[in-house]
Amino acid sequence: MSKQTVAEAAKGDTRGLLVAMRDRVALAVSDPDCPARDLAALTKRLQDIVRDIELIDAAEESEHEQTGGKLINVNFDASAI
Repeated sequence: MSKQTVAEAAKGDTRGLLVAMRDRVALAVSDPDCPARDLAALTKRLQDIVRDIELIDAAEESEHEQTGGKLINVNFDASAI
């Protein structure tokens, strides 16, 4: 999957947006010309974004474990049979 810009990712899901934001902020933090006054705030934001991605991944993993890896149709209507 190719990298999306933050603007492109904003049109998709939350995790995709967070990944694009993480990558963008990481570039800014890595830039040796990043102003010192911005570095602390950007680093903190980067940590927050990474934590949010980890929470989404953990929730998806937990859901996967609870269903035994099987897809569940939440729209299933037994009375339709």
